[in-house]
Amino acid sequence: MDKKTFTDEELRAKLSPQQYEVTQKGSTERAFTGDYHDTKEEGVYNCVVCDTVLFSSETKYDSGSGWPSFYQPADGAAIATEVDKKLFVTRTEVLCEQCGAHLGHVFDDGPKPTGQRYCINSASLTFEPTE
Repeated sequence: MDKKTFTDEELRAKLSPQQYEVTQKGSTERAFTGDYHDTKEEGVYNCVVCDTVLFSSETKYDSGSGWPSFYQPADGAAIATEVDKKLFVTRTEVLCEQCGAHLGHVFDDGPKPTGQRYCINSASLTFEPTE
């Protein structure tokens, strides 16, 4: 698949200020304030920038963290990771493989079967309910 690229002008026109700060500047929304932290509907979560399917409601769970949490991506090829040392702690940053948008971080304290917790900002997602 070809990577999706957008100009800064296109991104600012498409995204809210918070979505831009999260996806383009690596910011984080405050816990328990995002649109999807407690969503229970069935469907898929897409990248707010490029609309790539990232996560399914089937792998979403309540981690208690205040952000949408998933134990695995819908398709591992849709997610990229990078080492993040921004806050004097080493974490694993989660990015959209298609457009490079910052999504959140992944931790090794999730439930079975993967043991992973993809802690994702609602501002980096859109939700498409199952029809």
